[in-house]
Amino acid sequence: MFYLTREQLPFFLPLGFIGVYRWFFFLIRIIAWCLYRPLRPRKRPRYKSSRDVTIIVPTIDSGEEIKLAVRSWLKSDPNEIIFVTIPKAEQDLLHLAREVDPNARKIRVITIPRPNKRNQMVAGINHTRTEIIACDDDVIWPPTMLSHLLAPFEDRQMGGVGTSQTVMPVSKRWTIWEILSAYRISMRNIEITATTYIDGGVCCLSGRTAAYRTKILLDPDFQWKFTHEFWLGRFHQHSGDDKFLTRWLHAHQWKTWIQACQEAELSSTFKDNWRFLLQLLRWTRNTWRSDIRSLFFERHVWFRHPFVAFSMLDKMFNPFTLLAGPVTVVYLCVRGGEELPIWVVIVSYITWLLVTRLLKYMPHFVKRPQDVFTLPIWIVFNLYCLFTLHITDWGTRTGADHNTKTSEKEEMDIYTPHWQDPDWRQKNVDEDEDPKAHDGRPRSSETFSFSIPIEPIPAAGAHNRTPYHYSR
Repeated sequence: MFYLTREQLPFFLPLGFIGVYRWFFFLIRIIAWCLYRPLRPRKRPRYKSSRDVTIIVPTIDSGEEIKLAVRSWLKSDPNEIIFVTIPKAEQDLLHLAREVDPNARKIRVITIPRPNKRNQMVAGINHTRTEIIACDDDVIWPPTMLSHLLAPFEDRQMGGVGTSQTVMPVSKRWTIWEILSAYRISMRNIEITATTYIDGGVCCLSGRTAAYRTKILLDPDFQWKFTHEFWLGRFHQHSGDDKFLTRWLHAHQWKTWIQACQEAELSSTFKDNWRFLLQLLRWTRNTWRSDIRSLFFERHVWFRHPFVAFSMLDKMFNPFTLLAGPVTVVYLCVRGGEELPIWVVIVSYITWLLVTRLLKYMPHFVKRPQDVFTLPIWIVFNLYCLFTLHITDWGTRTGADHNTKTSEKEEMDIYTPHWQDPDWRQKNVDEDEDPKAHDGRPRSSETFSFSIPIEPIPAAGAHNRTPYHYSR
């Protein structure tokens, strides 16, 4: 029999406190997840997808996956879909557009010289002519996606809305990599719904699908900082765009919301081979970098969404609390003793680890109980990611990390506000409808004025710029 002596108390008491804290915090999230309810669309909504939503898709691919995705988006009836790509991929995407939209009413393809997701997004934003922008990846939507994404925007302070997710396997048989991605998505769905219920905040509006008010993204200060973000003043950020967007909303007093319901749940494929590790590394690094910025440098989240801030802090300690178990096992094995044989220590730890992870991922195991046998593999990634934060590239997108310098004209063209082009005419507006009669929301006949930076990319860490004024 093992007895806790006074000499052992200083070692085991902190471990016991860590265990109680972790499970108490997890219980709070589970309760909030159970109590959460999504916002339902009104019978007479302020916004209509066919009039008010543009889907921006920064991509360099045109395979079958994106073709299936576009068909699902069109069922939600957006005003327009804008593909932002590079010249090399333009013809393939034009062919795709003609195939899925033969009348050429909904899909437009624009190009920028070099592949960079953030620059592609800014170029697409400045071609947008609607009030809401949905930034998207090659994911499958239900037909009710846009109507439910628009529901939270009835609140005039709502700046961004995200969704819950589910994994769609590439083939009938799930691979270990897809199971691991399902673990991650399951825990993420619980976390974001819990934080939304408790204080209305979210740690990240996922880049797979999120909707934003266009006027937020048209801000030239946003566009410059979005495309000129550096880690430690040296490493230019290529990925992590969704983290930046979420932090921007927090910093500028906009509300966020998660629509976690089947009507707004996207289905997404993940890498079904070892390249999933590269995705996981990128996500984890982005989380570390963004959370460090939010908690210790920007600090807006502490005042706007304290539970979100505490959740971020908790995730930072997670890799270290995971080490508490192995450290305890090693200590007991080295210490030895007749009262507690080594085999008992090891078996007890493995049993505890499997049972606790089984409880935490229970929402996933309800759907796929056979995945329980893959639990031990999930624990090995976080610490490696922590020590490789300086790697800021995508890793899984060929060509997306192109670092070739561009000319000043090419660099600044993405900031041009093409939504002010004089030949533009609002689509899908009734002839008898007053273009200004939308609760003060801007239409094509109104005047816009803002500053756009025109100097080339500065050296890392330098952010001074000279404004150039566009007005109409």
